[in-house]
Amino acid sequence: MAWAVRIRRAAAPDLPYRAREFFSGNFAASVSADSDETGLYGFQVLKTAKGFRRFVDEAIESADDLVSRISQMPPSEEVIKAMDDISNTVCSVIDSAELCRNTHPDREFVEEANKASMRISEYLHFLNTNHTLYNAVLIAEQVGSIQSEEARRAAHSLRVDFEKGGIHLPSDKLERVNQLNAQIAQLSRQFNENIISDPGHVDVFPASYIPKNMQHHFKPIYRQLLPADNESLGLREKRKEKGFRLATDSSNLSSILKWVSHAEVRKQAYIRGNSVPYANLFVIDKLISTRHELAKIMGYRSYAEFAIRSNMAASPNVVMDFLLSLSNTVRQRADAEFKLVQDYKRTVDNDVRADLEPWDEAYFTGKMKSSAFDLDSSVIASYFPTFQCLEGLKLLAKSVFGVTLSRMSFSFGESWHPDVMKFLLHHPQEGDMGFLYLDLYSRDGKYPGCAHFAVRGGRRLSDAQYQLPIVALVCNFPNSQGSSISKLNHWDVETLFHEFGHALHSLLSRTDYQHFSGTRVVLDLAETPSNLFEYYAWDYRVLKMFGRHYSTGEIIPEKLVNSMNHARNMFSAMELQRQIFYSLVDLTLFGEQSADPMDTISIVADLKRKYTSWKHVEDGTHWHTRFSHLVNYGAGYYSYLYAKCFAATIWEKVCQDDPLSLATGTAIRTKFLQYGGAKHPSDLLRDLAGHSIVRNYNEGIVPDTSSLCKELNF
Repeated sequence: MAWAVRIRRAAAPDLPYRAREFFSGNFAASVSADSDETGLYGFQVLKTAKGFRRFVDEAIESADDLVSRISQMPPSEEVIKAMDDISNTVCSVIDSAELCRNTHPDREFVEEANKASMRISEYLHFLNTNHTLYNAVLIAEQVGSIQSEEARRAAHSLRVDFEKGGIHLPSDKLERVNQLNAQIAQLSRQFNENIISDPGHVDVFPASYIPKNMQHHFKPIYRQLLPADNESLGLREKRKEKGFRLATDSSNLSSILKWVSHAEVRKQAYIRGNSVPYANLFVIDKLISTRHELAKIMGYRSYAEFAIRSNMAASPNVVMDFLLSLSNTVRQRADAEFKLVQDYKRTVDNDVRADLEPWDEAYFTGKMKSSAFDLDSSVIASYFPTFQCLEGLKLLAKSVFGVTLSRMSFSFGESWHPDVMKFLLHHPQEGDMGFLYLDLYSRDGKYPGCAHFAVRGGRRLSDAQYQLPIVALVCNFPNSQGSSISKLNHWDVETLFHEFGHALHSLLSRTDYQHFSGTRVVLDLAETPSNLFEYYAWDYRVLKMFGRHYSTGEIIPEKLVNSMNHARNMFSAMELQRQIFYSLVDLTLFGEQSADPMDTISIVADLKRKYTSWKHVEDGTHWHTRFSHLVNYGAGYYSYLYAKCFAATIWEKVCQDDPLSLATGTAIRTKFLQYGGAKHPSDLLRDLAGHSIVRNYNEGIVPDTSSLCKELNF
């Protein structure tokens, strides 16, 4: 998929809103805000599931008309504008279908969204291989007739994206590239489907091995006690013993490893959870070889080189040097933290020779944090009822950016679930800024993680009119049961703020082209705003604004927040080391290939032994077969570490002294967020936080790590 679409996965009274048209021109999927009835996400065409068919038909018809118009245009900025019109039209279908198929509880809507996604993807093939469009962009860029900086950048970006699809290659090579891209898309879908369909499970007896406050999450099972067991219990009649079947999907496995005290249960869950899905061993092998062939045809030594070339890093060698340097920085501290946990386990188990196993990490580090800082997760959660956390987002938006986030009512048919909420972001001088859907709670069949989905990108329609962005934040927080109040653990609060950072990036950007709207930036910049807003979730000056006890209204104590921050940094070196390891796995698997078939299990095991303090579990585990970032961000996982470094510097240089001031927010918005991808990322970063935030390294750009190291006391 090239230029046509870039997908990124981020109690007030109801207020009326003014009528606004969703698209310019004659495109039929516009919103009639005066009507009491609309369709999904406000698109009139989506009143029924089958409306997705018409949605695709109208998008193709509109795009075909634009293609014809472009073929008649002289080389000019109007060509780039028309190309963006095509992108906007196609993205409306792709983005809506993506959100629908991941969140809608009605299977008919999901199935129709899947069909729409496949149909529009086929049409994308036509667009991405259309030489009329490519030549129009190429000539417009070359003749120098484009006046604005953003338009020139858009022309360059469009041309590069076309060429990443192989359009400049001879016909035989282009055909093979198309075949490979289709295979890659299919393998990626299969990889993610296998993760969902084969989460693995372990059966645990007796039931008492599972903490009572966790038991409602798992399926109860029963087994017949053996005669000897009946006799030992003094039972005359045969009895059944209750246990639990523990699904070992990523979310459940995380909870099991953190909260279950029985070591054997943790071990079984760890091994099983990291040994599925077995089918993905074949899928990842095929994905690696297919991506490698694609890169070779495109003239690159590896898929990593192909994928990274257009990012800030520009080269896998730059990324590798960055990762190894950071690894060396944290290694001594990580080893010391490992020994600290190992000594603690030996004390608790009263065994001076006990080894620290991978399934011990979350359990013992959690106990050490709670013990050292007198922390109880249920006590912390009592200060974060969900409605107060939403109030916190509103207060944050108002204080930092001077904008209001107001709850809105839905038109009939607009929402997809009763839990969904809709908000309008409004600036007192500039007017409406965009719309935000929140779908916060877990339910069956829903996307299992937390993500920011675009529904529509922003773009300038005229001097007086701006197409307002629409985004959705999708999370999987636990919902309240019965009449109890829904409360968030603090890591959920951090996640909410992280995704809100993505949403603000989309809602506050003001670009001429939707191609650059909000999070549509190079991969190794995209996570910077979200990482920056995680800092707000840990700062007492922010938390005291909304962190109130759900029953007493007491403001969260500063002493408690200080303890939370100390606990957060207690094992920061091991956590950073883990992210480095993940990045090295991703970079290595998609790096240069030898003549011999790749043994991914051995490669991952060797990297873990070499670059972490932990052992690799040999019992048939293959953790990487459920690491979806390998398919979603192939050779791009390092971008999270880039963003972590950028955010640390921005926080220190711009936010730390007064994070809630309007001056701070104005700087963040006017020097960074408002540009989306319309300016070079290094220019955005330097304008906001000073020249030292990035440095040129060989042919690429790397972040300065000093602020992050200072923060973590390395």
